[in-house]
Amino acid sequence: MHGPVAAAWLLVALCAATGAYCLLRMRSGVEEQRRAAGGEALMGFGMAVMAVPAAVFTPPEWTWPLYVAVFAGAALHALWAARAAPHHLHHLVGAGAMVYMSVTMTAAPSAAHHAHAHGGAGAPALTGALLLYFTGYVLLSGARLVPATGTGMAVGVTSSGPAALRWGDRPELARACRLSMAIGMVAMLLTM
Repeated sequence: MHGPVAAAWLLVALCAATGAYCLLRMRSGVEEQRRAAGGEALMGFGMAVMAVPAAVFTPPEWTWPLYVAVFAGAALHALWAARAAPHHLHHLVGAGAMVYMSVTMTAAPSAAHHAHAHGGAGAPALTGALLLYFTGYVLLSGARLVPATGTGMAVGVTSSGPAALRWGDRPELARACRLSMAIGMVAMLLTM
């Protein structure tokens, strides 16, 4: 059982580090970056708490309905934001996945958390659809992070030297943040 517990702690560390970086991104000078970073920080920290191994900490029963309420609110916010910026649909799917996993935990808190931490028995259609979405997202966003060859210019570099981009405004770091959370989501959904 050391393998799954170690993997769960790695997932906790990945999600918490991503959430912390997203909090730092909220200091960006670009308003859209700040908005996206807030939702991503919530998602990162929520995933980190949900991934804590059940052998270490079993949350009280009231935790899961609270998770449902928080992430349902985040989903509504993402739906509202998607009217103006369609890329918020990904945030909507992520928040919806967190609602789904929280509802699963609410239905059978101790058994579901144990199954979540150590691998579940079944794969309902919604779990499969979410797995397909996030796996596709991981593959697509991972491919986008690979630098293009033959362009002669790196991201953030102009002909006169490095561009004056603040580290919180760098688009490749934001994509890496979303990629790591999508990888974490795939890992969590696989244990449902």
